[in-house]
Amino acid sequence: MELDVKMESASLSIPIANPFALDVEGIARQIEAFVAAQGISLAGLDLRGLLPKMVRGIAGCEGGCPANALQLVESGFRSFELAYIEGGILTAKATIEGRELSLKMFPDF
Repeated sequence: MELDVKMESASLSIPIANPFALDVEGIARQIEAFVAAQGISLAGLDLRGLLPKMVRGIAGCEGGCPANALQLVESGFRSFELAYIEGGILTAKATIEGRELSLKMFPDF
């Protein structure tokens, strides 16, 4: 899996080697550092809650089979706007201090 993080023209790509042993804390710290370098704080956004849901929405059976990204999009997650893109891609967007943060999760298949 691959997680692409984008804020305006800056982007960060984070490979996820094993979605069933997700390092939520490590990934969240990378995203926080990336966003901080853009002069923004993620205070109030629940990345640590969102990331496992996105991975389970795409990767499969950890939270029950089959993976159900569409259900996650339908139920939503806090202040993130979620969308499912054909091909198994899941996106989450949030506006922080007037700027858009975009997370895009790509499956391995």
